Amino acid sequence: MCGIIGYTGKRNALPILLDGLYRLEYRGYDSAGIAIAKNSGEIVRVRVKGEVINLRSEVTNQDIDGFVGIAHTRWATHGIPSVNNAHPHTDCGQEFFVVHNGIIENYLQLHEKLKSDGHIFTSDTDTEILAHLIEENFKGDLSLAVRDAIKQVEGAYAIAAISSKSPGELVAARFGSPLTLGLGDNELVVASDLTAIIPITREVLYLQDGEMVTIRDGRYDIMNLDNKKCQHTTTTIDWTAESAEKQGYPHFMLKEIFEQPEAITNSLRGRLLSEQGTSKLGGLESVEEQLRQIDRIVIIAMGTSRNAALVGEYMLEEYAGIPTEIEFSSEFSYRRSSLTPSTAVIAISQSGETADTRIALAEAKRKGALTLGIVNVVGSHIAQTTDAGVYNHIGPEKAVASTKAFVSQVAILALISLCFGRTRELDRTSGQEIVRGLQSLPSLIKQILDNVEQIKNMADSYKHYDHFLYLGRKYNYPIALEGALKLKEVAYVHAEGYNGGEMKHGPIALIDKDFPTCIVIPSDSVYDKNLGHIREIQARSGRVLAIATEGNTEIKNIAEDVIYIPRTLEMLTPIISVIPLQLLAYYIAVARGYNPDKPRNLAKSVTVE
Repeated sequence: MCGIIGYTGKRNALPILLDGLYRLEYRGYDSAGIAIAKNSGEIVRVRVKGEVINLRSEVTNQDIDGFVGIAHTRWATHGIPSVNNAHPHTDCGQEFFVVHNGIIENYLQLHEKLKSDGHIFTSDTDTEILAHLIEENFKGDLSLAVRDAIKQVEGAYAIAAISSKSPGELVAARFGSPLTLGLGDNELVVASDLTAIIPITREVLYLQDGEMVTIRDGRYDIMNLDNKKCQHTTTTIDWTAESAEKQGYPHFMLKEIFEQPEAITNSLRGRLLSEQGTSKLGGLESVEEQLRQIDRIVIIAMGTSRNAALVGEYMLEEYAGIPTEIEFSSEFSYRRSSLTPSTAVIAISQSGETADTRIALAEAKRKGALTLGIVNVVGSHIAQTTDAGVYNHIGPEKAVASTKAFVSQVAILALISLCFGRTRELDRTSGQEIVRGLQSLPSLIKQILDNVEQIKNMADSYKHYDHFLYLGRKYNYPIALEGALKLKEVAYVHAEGYNGGEMKHGPIALIDKDFPTCIVIPSDSVYDKNLGHIREIQARSGRVLAIATEGNTEIKNIAEDVIYIPRTLEMLTPIISVIPLQLLAYYIAVARGYNPDKPRNLAKSVTVE
């Protein structure tokens, strides 16, 4: 969601902070701002409503030279998008400046108390509370003032603060929102996202909840809220700034769709044992004996990750023989779920910071379940708090609408199903067949991407529709959900994703000539059922676009439009069938004049409930 970057070092902070904000734009935001401590000691603050380019225009002709600064892109939680509500926020005397990600749940009580003490507020945000609390607690030490301030707040936060009362110093802290420290050559940077750090350094360490870092004169100290020193090991990021750039593609979303063969390759690398017909998941080895005892799996996730989990549910039950349930992370904590030591709870999150999933994970741990994670971001909260887990290893995903993370999540769920299945009743020959199917996925995806012009042309013929129905059965029911979600996210088209068997129980009432249906109908165990759905739709004048298996000539005579996908194992068809739906959503969005990288009202990492 919101983006933070703070810098202290040997270079002028302004261009570094602006570049960092550009790299954080993909997270979603409605305003931007910057505060820099000039060499004279004065702190200059500039804020704008709208995009970072507007901020650049505002500062272009201003004298803002300084080596310490903070900057922010805001996604509104408290207060409408406006200059007054944009970060950084300051106190009554404009001596303390703060940027903040997250949400302060007790801000109304704090606001009333501070107001009664004489503090004057100029915004509608919860963040401004922090600036006034730091002012209230400052007694000559900025670090202690920040510590005493955040001890009073409830909720989630990642903050960075500077002050004219403490020149050259930057203090940052986190609880419930990500914050990373980058260690450069006589320069240090804190940010909510690695993409803002990578241009400066690839050496990082991840702050933990309840920790704060004080940076001064090229040195840093990390303390907890009890003022005890914390020890950290550094991590070297294995991807470059260039890999997070568009590299000639018009949008990150399209680039990441085309990166999916490589994403699958990286997710599978070193994890397949062809001869044994199984997978080797090093991240799960520490809990191997516990995994042999599990008799139930609960997967917690939201959005696209939840759709991946729904595919995994079929895989785990069919090939591992383990009863599996999929829960909305947001609802998990409100249910009386019966979790035991023989229950494994798998949390899926690309960022590893999804607020609802983090809260659900904490609940699972309280109830004694074995917790596993599937995440992409090394050092993220979920990666560090689960008992064990598997990384995606797909590099940065910058488009808000997830594509390559989805196929990677499904591939990893296939690896887990294979691993669990081979320790139970899945025979070696079947395991070897799945291994071969997984190994072939990158080349099969590439075949679809080589035929992208057909999908682009098809998108042009569907761009004028304002309503869509997506249908699928069994393994491809979640793909119907995901296809509809992508179209909603980036093209702002009303789209419904349904299990085909549910169509006659209500959705069929919507079908007419202006309500087309996209049906995922590979040649699988439910193919004949799907054919029946097509005939029911066409009997009501509905147009049908079918995603079908190569070689199926029958479907050409039934559906109005067909996109063919290569043949693979039934359990792996979702990884193939989702690719045309991602492309269809992308090209319809572009044809309708929208930027698919910046869908309205959405953020890449949802770090508040």
